[in-house]
Amino acid sequence: MEETKPCYYIYRQIMGDRAQTGLVACASIDDYLNDVIKKHELTRADKEMDRTRHVDICDANTGPIFLTYPSQSAVNEIIAAWVAREPLYDFTSDDGIRHIIWVIDDNAVIERLTALFAGIDYLYIADGHHRSASAVRVGQMRREKNPGYTGQEEYNCFLAVIFPDQDLYIMDYNRVVKDLNGLSRDEFLARVSDKFIITPYEGSGPYRPQDKHWFGMYLDGQWYRLQAKADSYDPRDPVARLDVSILQNSILGPILGIADPRTDKRIDFVGGIRGLEELERRVHEGMAVAFSMYPTTVQDLMDIADAGLIMPPKSTWFEPKLRSGLFIHKLS
Repeated sequence: MEETKPCYYIYRQIMGDRAQTGLVACASIDDYLNDVIKKHELTRADKEMDRTRHVDICDANTGPIFLTYPSQSAVNEIIAAWVAREPLYDFTSDDGIRHIIWVIDDNAVIERLTALFAGIDYLYIADGHHRSASAVRVGQMRREKNPGYTGQEEYNCFLAVIFPDQDLYIMDYNRVVKDLNGLSRDEFLARVSDKFIITPYEGSGPYRPQDKHWFGMYLDGQWYRLQAKADSYDPRDPVARLDVSILQNSILGPILGIADPRTDKRIDFVGGIRGLEELERRVHEGMAVAFSMYPTTVQDLMDIADAGLIMPPKSTWFEPKLRSGLFIHKLS
């Protein structure tokens, strides 16, 4: 159905015992360009061009950008009161995720929410850097074709779902490596022990780190616990203190010879949704070593974006993913 007047939607996703509830809205391309909407990833030109063509030809945003912000009690109270009503849609998709949608069509509530968000200093891209960059590029292209634009045209905005940070669930994003870079098992362990305290894991099943700066390592059928030594990273640097950076800077780069994980074919990345047993399977089927990670936090993401810095590749894995096609924002 197509709305005949401006409105907001509430979009709730439920995965198992976790729920995240966000506000569906249009975000300003100017806020993106002026860094009111903050980024933490680099984009690839080829992927950005492909998505730009898609948005331009469809003349619509068909997949929302995943944004977050520091939770606000006043916003939470409005959302909580509204979701007590009958939803517009409520269904479970094939992957087991439940999707519930409400429409906010009360002008007073719309104005109150708009005013509250006007008082929030920054929004942060959690997921969708290429889609947001592409949507902004389409808006810029249309501005160039229409120099008399007013700023009220639909192409000046892009579709987003804005979640409070407290709702977000970032899963671990693990690594597997094809070989030990010419080292024997004992040589490799000796090199790793320079920067980590290594202890064999005696528990049942795979080892899942329970805190920052702890890692699991699966090698020759044995799980090890690795604790980063205090002098192996700079705790004042929001990027260097990330676990993905510690692993890259202390093991993957200097020991395993993986200088650029974006392009090196010897490394692969396994999202936490697939479980740690997937790491064991990959090693049993030809990879040499696997590393289980403690998840990056939303605060890590915000700290890096606030500092104007860039996260290493494959730092975050968000679940559940936003479903495309539920909301469509026409550009003309």
